[in-house]
Amino acid sequence: MATYFLTYDLRKSRNYQPLYDELKKFNAVRILESTWSFERINTSASGLRDYFKRFIDSDDGLMVSEVTNWASYNTLGTPNDLKSHA
Repeated sequence: MATYFLTYDLRKSRNYQPLYDELKKFNAVRILESTWSFERINTSASGLRDYFKRFIDSDDGLMVSEVTNWASYNTLGTPNDLKSHA
């Protein structure tokens, strides 16, 4: 199972709810205000990017990255919190 970070920049309308609703379905953990972490199997960062861009506007920014090593400080959560969602 791979761990991913998704980060976004919603620009004009800032309608967060569709993205939040989908991240909830993924059991994602909020790391920072615009960064979430989740685990998936049998996918890729580009596949997840294409999937999640359906939940943002065309002028918004989105980045998905597969995470193999991370460190954090003073965050809302960490990928370790994903274990409590399993």
